[in-house]
Amino acid sequence: MPAVLVTGSSRGIGRAIAERFARDGYDVAVNYVSSAQKARAVAETIQQNTDSEAVAVRGDVGDPEEAADLVDATVEAFGDLSHVVNNAGVDQHVHTEDLSPEDFDSVMDTNVNGAFNVTKAALPHLKESDAAPTPSVTNVSSILAYTGAPVECHYAASKAGLLGLTKSHAGDFAPDIRVNAIAPGHIETDMTADRTDDEKRDEMANIPVERFGQPEDIADAAAYLRDAGFVTGETLNVNGGELMR
Repeated sequence: MPAVLVTGSSRGIGRAIAERFARDGYDVAVNYVSSAQKARAVAETIQQNTDSEAVAVRGDVGDPEEAADLVDATVEAFGDLSHVVNNAGVDQHVHTEDLSPEDFDSVMDTNVNGAFNVTKAALPHLKESDAAPTPSVTNVSSILAYTGAPVECHYAASKAGLLGLTKSHAGDFAPDIRVNAIAPGHIETDMTADRTDDEKRDEMANIPVERFGQPEDIADAAAYLRDAGFVTGETLNVNGGELMR
């Protein structure tokens, strides 16, 4: 059975992607850094409700050695690595004047360097995969890559960096491996649970479909890009039409 590594998949968008791939017949490596119990719960849910295998694997993707170990653990568990979804990300709401260089670098390390580290480590295995239509890498970016963010410039910059990485890797790895990105809009997850009612009202006013996105909406996009053999170097914007305004 083909296997996928989904980074940052103990909750939210990552969990939804992991569970969707499992339903579609893929073994899944569920990656986490600190949420071991949640990651194991995701793996157990997958094994109970699908015919796929799943393992919870710790690894800080921002550390090149840990990223390589994470990839090795995935291949050791399943004997395959056909797809990678670079979803791991951290966020922080801080105005620029209060933002330390250390915090800026920390966000970049996970959000951009992490995708690079995992992809580089996975390359030899992806090249050996006979996945149809081809092996693939999908990077989870954000609508903020386009709009910016007043109180999280480092997060927005990191997500914009992912788009450049996506296009560069798509060119580097073609035609054997496809590389695409997803740029979610406002998705209801733990990371957005602290919004006030006023903030939610203001955000909803800019979404033509008149609802917030769900993690499953991004999982659907990831499944599409996995199977879309004529799509590479692209960013799929999943935001309910918000970028039209």
